[in-house]
Amino acid sequence: MLVLILTSLAASPAVAAEPKIDITSPADGSRLEAKAESRLDYEVTLGGGGDHAHLYVDGKETGLLRQIKGSYTLDPMTRGMHEICAKMVDKNHTPIGVERCIKVTAD
Repeated sequence: MLVLILTSLAASPAVAAEPKIDITSPADGSRLEAKAESRLDYEVTLGGGGDHAHLYVDGKETGLLRQIKGSYTLDPMTRGMHEICAKMVDKNHTPIGVERCIKVTAD
């Protein structure tokens, strides 16, 4: 019976975490102060070949997110709507298709 239990445990597939990026702050649709630095908080769950994340503001790469959970200081933005995206990449900095984007308005 012990052999049967050990065999069934060995046959169980390991449950891997699904890769995910979450921008925890600012919230999607937030208003930020124009011409002032803003703080972005994030959490990353690596998986699927993901190694770290790249941060983009309005399509322009602005930083690397190498920690699993952390914050990043965004440069001041001009007035208007902006899109902020975090995209998971592999060790060669190639996007793996996991991303999170939010839109904010700088006033």
